[in-house]
Amino acid sequence: MADRKVSLKLLIDTGRQKVLFAEAEKDFVDFLFYLLVLPVGTVIRLLTKKSMGGCLGNLHDSIENLSQTYIQPNQDKDSLLKPKAPALTQVPLLLINEAQGQAPTSSKKLYICSSSHCRRSASDATSAICPSCSRCINFEVTYITPPTVNTSSSDEGGFVKGVVTYMVMDDLVAKPMYTISSITLLNKFNVKEVGVLAQKVV
Repeated sequence: MADRKVSLKLLIDTGRQKVLFAEAEKDFVDFLFYLLVLPVGTVIRLLTKKSMGGCLGNLHDSIENLSQTYIQPNQDKDSLLKPKAPALTQVPLLLINEAQGQAPTSSKKLYICSSSHCRRSASDATSAICPSCSRCINFEVTYITPPTVNTSSSDEGGFVKGVVTYMVMDDLVAKPMYTISSITLLNKFNVKEVGVLAQKVV
């Protein structure tokens, strides 16, 4: 796997020594959004915004409010907003180049009921007992990953499209960046002189 570097362009108010926001490309936004695929995504849904500490709720809201226009055609918001158990789902690892087509480091093992007349239940552990016939689920079968359907003409991968630059705030609000959004933010941060602003790439 080739090393991939992600850079952000920070807009800094030099007078107050404060980062106003960051301009980010799709890789960074994909990274942020895929953080919700971790079990944290389920916890966020269970908590109310008032009881949640930090800014993960804002990240969740950013995905919820993001227009379908910016979502890859083969992706669905629910895969991040309502993540399923990772055992049988395909979630790209954070910032891994999906186009490389590397095989996973370990193959998925799946077991079915050992009774040749039953075989109704499956598990990823050999210690499970079949609820239908009460026999051990220990007959190993080959798990075949379904082919991914790429309806996009682009091989970008990830969750969001790379058609725009995204604005990421310090509270993890992420949204497509437009000129009017930047001007509105400058007003919100009470920036009177554009001369005090500086850009820094990190």
